[in-house]
Formats: sequence, C-alpha cells, structure tokens
Amino acid sequence: MPSSRIAVTGSTGLIGAALVRSLRADGHEVVRLVRRPAVTADEVEWDPKRQYVDGAGLAGCDAVVHLAGAGVGDHRWTEAYKREIRDSRVLGTAAVAEAVASLDTPPKVLLSSSAIGFYGDTGDRAVDEGAPPGEGFLPSVCVEWEEATAPAEEAGVRTVHARTGLVVSRRGGAWGRLFPLFKAGLGGRLGNGRQYWSFIALHDHIAALRHILDTETLSGPVNLTGPSPVTNGQVTAAMGRVLRRPTLFTAPAPVLKAVLGDFAGDVLASQRVLPGQLLDSGFAFAFPGIDDAIRAALR
Repeated sequence: MPSSRIAVTGSTGLIGAALVRSLRADGHEVVRLVRRPAVTADEVEWDPKRQYVDGAGLAGCDAVVHLAGAGVGDHRWTEAYKREIRDSRVLGTAAVAEAVASLDTPPKVLLSSSAIGFYGDTGDRAVDEGAPPGEGFLPSVCVEWEEATAPAEEAGVRTVHARTGLVVSRRGGAWGRLFPLFKAGLGGRLGNGRQYWSFIALHDHIAALRHILDTETLSGPVNLTGPSPVTNGQVTAAMGRVLRRPTLFTAPAPVLKAVLGDFAGDVLASQRVLPGQLLDSGFAFAFPGIDDAIRAALR
C-alpha cells in the first residue's frame, strides 16, 4: 500500500504491537483505538462493551485492522469468562463494523481477526477455508465473530476474516508460556501428543496481515497458519532440539482437565489447518518449518 492511514484495535497485544511497529516503520500513519478518552492525535476512543466507537476518528482511514478480544487461555473457562470471550469479540466487532459502515467515505478494507478455532477438532484431516465450522464453544464464537462484520460488508467494504493459528513467539500468546518451561527442561507433550498444531511464526503472521491489506483480491476467510502443521509431539521434539533441553515431562489429559477446565478440550484438540488463500495469492513464508519458526522467535 502507498502511505496510508490505518486504524488498529488491540494495538497493545502481541500481534497488534508488532503490526503497528511494522506499519509505522514503512511510513504509514497508524491510529490506535483505546478504551479511554483519547489523549494524543494517534488515538481514537472506543468501548466494545458499550459498542461505541468515535467514528470521527476513523475518518480518512484507508484500512481498519480489528484485533481486540479477551485472551482465550488467560483464565479458567468459567461460564462468566466464556461470556467475556464471546462478548469481547462479537460486540467489539459489531461496533467496529457499524462505525466503518457509517462513514461517508468508508475504508477500502476491514481486516478483522478470527481464529482457526472455527474448524473445531479436525483430527488428521487437513482443512482449508472451504471447510464448514466445527462443533463446540469456540467454533460457535468464531461463527458469530465473523458474522458481526456484516454492516461493513453490506456497505461495500472489502472484509477479511484472519483465522489465526498458534503464533510462535516468546513475547506472548500460548507459545510465550511454553518457552520458559522448555528452557527450564520442564517441557513435554500435552496429552498423547498426536494432536495437530497449526502454527505460524510471528514474523510471517505480520507479513501475512500486510499481504492481506495489499491484496485486493483477498476477502472472506483467510487462514493465517504455516504451510506444514505438525503434531504436539513434533513440536515438543523441535523445542527440545532448538533449545537443547530434555523433553521428558508429559501433561496427561486428566491433569489438563483439572487445571484448565473446559479449555483442556481445545488444548487437546487436533487442528490440521492449511493456508490455502495465502498460498493461492502468492504469499511466501519466511519461516515455514517448525524449527525455523522457533529459531525466529528466539532472535
């Protein structure tokens, strides 16, 4: 994209902060949606729970990137926290989409975060963007999450649902919790280790978001995963190889269930998800293999 004005929600998170740095480094003007009154020129106030966005702050934006949402693995899945997961995504997305649709000159693209949780447990079966939603809590949230962008789509805005996989980074997310354990020699398989993990290096994830913004032919769901999903057992072996640490420990399924509650089912689920849209549109991964992705995270 030529130098553009781009609005970003979730700008303090792992992905949002990296994206903002990348965009600004290339000379783009970034405005950040913040959940308090704006105090600087690069801030726009919003409140996802009240479904409020200061639409005037989005005026002149060429793109809106919506990444905000409560962390799926941040707390035990009580009924209250499951509502928080759902509402933070559905209500927040609806607010952003309605604000985008209300503008006299809407942005060219709304890039809205989603997740490969859409597909549920796929077992050994590889799926791409053409697969239907799975069953369970996360698939149902993802369906509502994506449907909430409807106002922007109906206003003619190119809308993309970035279905994100497991981002390999030592700075945050699920992988950010794994690195200290493996470095201490306490890492190991989760359950039987045969479940597929569809990973993507943080560098590739940011590059893929930039690619989506630049590629006018991309719309609808786009899987942000690497081209070669691996099993949890293979991830465990790769972490041990790269970090040069033993991987003798295992976390049996009953233990995970006791610690994580309902979330354990999703930790143990197998998701073999392929990035069909990215590959078809010419995107090239810098770190396609699991060892390379881990090494990139350490750098």
